[in-house]
Amino acid sequence: MTSLPDGVGPWPPERAWRWYAAQPWLCGCNYVPSNAINSTDMWQAETFSPEVISRELGWAADLGMNTCRVFVQYLVWESDPAGLKERFARFLAICRNCGMRVLPVLFDDCHFAGREPYLGPQDPPVAGVHNSGWTPSPGHLRVDDPASWPQLERYITDMVGSFAQDPDIVAWDLYNEPGVGTLVRSLPLLEAVFAWARAAQPTQPLTSCLWNQSTEYDELHRVAARNSDVISFHDYNPMPQLGERIAELRSLGRPLICTEWMARITGSGFESHLPVFRREGVGCYCWGLVTGKTQTRYVWGSKPGTPEPELWLHDVLHADGQPYRQEEVDVIRALTHG
Repeated sequence: MTSLPDGVGPWPPERAWRWYAAQPWLCGCNYVPSNAINSTDMWQAETFSPEVISRELGWAADLGMNTCRVFVQYLVWESDPAGLKERFARFLAICRNCGMRVLPVLFDDCHFAGREPYLGPQDPPVAGVHNSGWTPSPGHLRVDDPASWPQLERYITDMVGSFAQDPDIVAWDLYNEPGVGTLVRSLPLLEAVFAWARAAQPTQPLTSCLWNQSTEYDELHRVAARNSDVISFHDYNPMPQLGERIAELRSLGRPLICTEWMARITGSGFESHLPVFRREGVGCYCWGLVTGKTQTRYVWGSKPGTPEPELWLHDVLHADGQPYRQEEVDVIRALTHG
């Protein structure tokens, strides 16, 4: 495992605040192309779709969004490092042309599909099921297998090192929701990924989200907060809980970015929440842009055959770019163009 020289660690808070003051208000979305069921589908050569990506991120830019958060799949890098980096660079160029910057996610414990990541054609969506094809990165078996970590370190070193100076990268989100299905077993890898990324000397800040307020995740959150240059968090709660969460996290003394929010069934919506993020100067990434193969318009835990929901959980646009709700789009435009 990479070790760092004494004194090399998270940015001092003053540096983090200088960086944040130089940014626009970060307002964007978590982005998966509508024709991809997961991050493998998004990045494999056979299914990488720059035309779809360009069209859909053009819609995001038209709303005034200036950033997107995307999940990168370790397994695709392992099978084709040069190819993945070439496609990633093309993605950055598309975003640049749309006036957007990118928050890449390199590891992820989420596993809605209930299986390890795999290469090749991905299973089709299960009708009515939320995120039926989502697989983790690098996968729980590798999280539990330190013998696989030298290759994981090469992945982090290669990705962060190759784009360490790139202005199209707004920050690095090293590990999404560590502990889903693994709990504290993800702690060693969470600590390691910060060391590996830090050793690559990126000019962009590093972060990993505080995502679950259950006490069983407390140690994971302490490690994430201790190592992050800027504090990122997830919050799908209604008001006033969001405001209370922001106030609580202010005590950490660093800039705040909410990297997942917006779930209509919980009362987390654009009309109520986006003005709060703007007023508080908190960056935010709603979940979803265009409804598609991830089927995140269905509620969490939906069963096979669930009928089309009248009230979408996530996503902003239909597959043709038309708004799900015009009033939401009006709010987004008013706040991003204001």
